[in-house]
Amino acid sequence: MCGICGEITFDGRPASADLTQRMTEAMTRRGPDSGGVVARGRVALGHRRLKIIDLSEKAEQPMVDSELGLTIAFNGCIYNYPQLRKELEEKGYRFFSTGDTEVILKAYHAWGTDCVSRFNGMFAFVIHERESGRVVMARDRFGIKPLYLAESEGSLLFASSLPALLSAPGVDRSIDRVALQFYMSFHAVVPAPYTMIKGIRKFPPATIRVIEPDGAFHDTRFWSLDFTRSREDEERPFEEWRDLVLDELRRAVDRRMVADVPVGVLLSGGVDSSLIVGLLAEAGQQGLRTYSIGFEAAHGEKGDEFVYSDIIARHYGTQHTKTFIPSSDMLDALPDTIRAMSEPMVSYDNVGFYLLSREVAKHVKVVQSGQGADEVFAGYHWYPKLDGSNDPVGDYARAFFDRPHSRLAEELGPDWHVGRDEARAFVEEHFAMRGASDPVDKALRLDSTIMLVDDPVKRVDNMTMAWGLEARVPFLDYELAELAARIPARHKLAHGGKGVLKEAARKVIPADVIDRPKGYFPVPALKYIEGPTLDLVRDALESRAARERGLFSRAYLDRLFADPRSAITPLMGSELWQVALLEMWLQTNEV
Repeated sequence: MCGICGEITFDGRPASADLTQRMTEAMTRRGPDSGGVVARGRVALGHRRLKIIDLSEKAEQPMVDSELGLTIAFNGCIYNYPQLRKELEEKGYRFFSTGDTEVILKAYHAWGTDCVSRFNGMFAFVIHERESGRVVMARDRFGIKPLYLAESEGSLLFASSLPALLSAPGVDRSIDRVALQFYMSFHAVVPAPYTMIKGIRKFPPATIRVIEPDGAFHDTRFWSLDFTRSREDEERPFEEWRDLVLDELRRAVDRRMVADVPVGVLLSGGVDSSLIVGLLAEAGQQGLRTYSIGFEAAHGEKGDEFVYSDIIARHYGTQHTKTFIPSSDMLDALPDTIRAMSEPMVSYDNVGFYLLSREVAKHVKVVQSGQGADEVFAGYHWYPKLDGSNDPVGDYARAFFDRPHSRLAEELGPDWHVGRDEARAFVEEHFAMRGASDPVDKALRLDSTIMLVDDPVKRVDNMTMAWGLEARVPFLDYELAELAARIPARHKLAHGGKGVLKEAARKVIPADVIDRPKGYFPVPALKYIEGPTLDLVRDALESRAARERGLFSRAYLDRLFADPRSAITPLMGSELWQVALLEMWLQTNEV
């Protein structure tokens, strides 16, 4: 896990090693162990390294293979790299390192752009061909590893974080109106290629791009999640699906133990992270480290789930670390949490993951985490509402959208109105795509390939990497996700949601953490904004920068300040926190 960046020029001038070095330094926290830049003619690649696989200097990046004429900057982990290496050695390739980076280079040389279909892992990489001058970039199936792009005069810049690109001159820093509408409507999810910054785009997941020396490029989408089922799938008994899921999840968890450093688990106390711990214990892992975090209660709402994480830690005898964060410490950490965001992310648990990662990084460099299970196995409360729906788009929007489009004209400032309902049009287009006919499947596909990418997955990447910690997500193993997509919706909706997964878990972990109300990462002080937290958001929204920007109408802000607890979104989010977070992020990044 690392950070990558670089420049590709198309106007005859050499790429700037100095600019690439500046972007590299902006990502030091993603890769605190070492860094480097390789500039050759019109292409410069930069890299920050977090040493996890092949800790030697032979695995330093950017990696140059002089024999093949290829240079790579790579962020992520290819879990099946030992098997691919063996296959490549049988084809005659020789290796000078023992890690996964060199395997990508050899795989690209052997199989071309088709190599990505062989990778099981999380990745964003850029390869430069010395002889042709061609550049190839790719991002993994679920977009677990980020990649941002910015076009400058005669060049293309790229980086693992958006703020790194803001350190470059010539980038259009104005606010993208379409992205603003997505943020306000689609629960702060801004899908690729948009970002809040008009001059910076997101490279889409499951995509490989070939860029010619003259700037012409061609994109290929190398994977999609297909919910089409055979008759055999429709008729397969629930118990068979349960066993297939458990077997596939065992493989997914085992794959994510590949490392030359210890691997821990973020243990929330929910089914998903508890099952990861149970499967690792079942496989004989000794001395497993687990980590949980909790916050102060507010308005009778509990701020931790220690009672459940303790059950699992005791049951499996893990080396368990609990971290309790007083509200004052949480408030102190908010500025740095926002600084760690590549994009504004409104979920309360960003600060939770940030502070948890700070503690975990003192002990290990790699953790497994339970993100993705709800989107892959139908754990959210809106999926049952879509079962048999005659209006899937409308029902989804009513459950998930923060506000109807009609309200934006009242709540946004007069200079920021957008006529078309971009968020709803996006959902309509996605639901109409082939490969998912059932309303529940349509929502699962959207959530697992769009919402998940630009909310939970991005959140975990940003907050863990802020402390040089690599998070691995076994529920987003693409083979497991493909299996889950074949399971009829009725089996996933069973038992209040995630039915198949819960029954698989019952064969591994104590029932106490399965037969419990669904929990989320609670941070009550950000849901019920008052006292010092209210002062913080008021200062941001009434600052000179905010007034000059005028994103939100004065009447709307006055209403929010008058009664902060009254404006709660369908997903139980604070509207005041949503608008304040955006303004704080813009000010932090000097936009």
